[in-house]
Amino acid sequence: MPSAVSLLPVLEKLLTATLACSPTTGPTFTGLRCKECGHAYEASARHVCEDVCFGPLEVVYDYEAIRARVSRATIEAGPASIWRYRDFLPIQGDPIDVGTGFTPLLKANNLARRLGLKNLFIKNDGVNMPTLSFKDRVVSVALTRARELGFTTVSCASTGNLANSTAAIAAHAGLECCVFIPSDLELGKVLGTLIYNPTLMAVKGNYDQVNRLCSEVANTFGWGFVNINLRPYYSEGSKTLGYEVIEQLGWQLPDHIVAPLASGSLFTKIRKGFDEFIKVGLVDDKAVRFSGAQAEGCSPIAQAFAAGRDFITPVKPNTIAKSIAIGNPADGPYAIDIANRTGGSIAAVGDADIVEGIKLLAETEGVFTETAGGTTIAVLKKLVEEGKIDSNETTVAYITGNGLKTTEAVADAIGAPFTIEAQLDSFKAAWQQAQAQH
Repeated sequence: MPSAVSLLPVLEKLLTATLACSPTTGPTFTGLRCKECGHAYEASARHVCEDVCFGPLEVVYDYEAIRARVSRATIEAGPASIWRYRDFLPIQGDPIDVGTGFTPLLKANNLARRLGLKNLFIKNDGVNMPTLSFKDRVVSVALTRARELGFTTVSCASTGNLANSTAAIAAHAGLECCVFIPSDLELGKVLGTLIYNPTLMAVKGNYDQVNRLCSEVANTFGWGFVNINLRPYYSEGSKTLGYEVIEQLGWQLPDHIVAPLASGSLFTKIRKGFDEFIKVGLVDDKAVRFSGAQAEGCSPIAQAFAAGRDFITPVKPNTIAKSIAIGNPADGPYAIDIANRTGGSIAAVGDADIVEGIKLLAETEGVFTETAGGTTIAVLKKLVEEGKIDSNETTVAYITGNGLKTTEAVADAIGAPFTIEAQLDSFKAAWQQAQAQH
């Protein structure tokens, strides 16, 4: 009979083999699948169902493997970034981690009182890392996957925030970067891209025209475009905005969420994030209403919702809310379906209302948001006034970008400083004038 000592090498090999096959290691995604017809594809750089119906592709996961390896405790022990949820994200190896995610969920008591609500929260991605918008989430995932797929040059079609994120995170990852934007973007977003030294192409046209050009470039040059051939992976980063809200609410779902709508992808992925945490047993199921916000100058999803349509009629954008000005939103029909199925709503507001929304959030909660956030707050106010948000609901409004990027939008709508002499009497006179104005 062999001794215990002689059995040690055998036991070590068995242990190594067991660990190698353990459900606690390796990727949890298994490929891609068409959202329309269900046709399966390998996890390559593609985004449409080319073999059957040209529907959009999405990532497929092994949820039993995820359930076996994650718990509330393992997530809470992870990094204070989106990568605490890496088992729910489509990557194989080490992530590109620039501290993205786990942004504040603020109890907005002052704004709640102003609107007549009791349980209002602001999810503030305007302080996200590294470029102050939620796009840092999707780009972190997309460029991690791009690197795994062997891309050395990455790109995007952007209304501003995505260009910032792609340029910054590509610089950190050592990837060549060329990004495309409409030529009329706000200066803050142009500078916020150029500082990272990518090649920046300002295209004479709106976002939809930029996007069409980028599809041609992707096919011609074979680059990794985060929101074209890498889109299935890119869009998964938005789910983390759902995960974080659940965790920050004490592992509970909210009753109602309000989020901006551009392509509609963010809206659908927040819902997917909620559904995935329910599916693997991390949070108890309950009904959550989903409401979306658009600017009247580019509101194809809101128009379709109001008309009772399940299809989108493209529009030409004309609004100050450039970051959500997508006239032909790819995920619009899915956003409408979610709003209808959850008893939510999709509404639009004018540019003047958007500016007032920016000011309202700033003066009540000390949060300076860009025009997309102003749209969200203005629609939140509108829905409350129309009786479409109950005062007792736990409501979360998603703020997706920082106001320092779009100062032009509010420059003419806010006050100016009082210029005074360095004398007490001069100050007293100005103070009296200021008090009279309030």
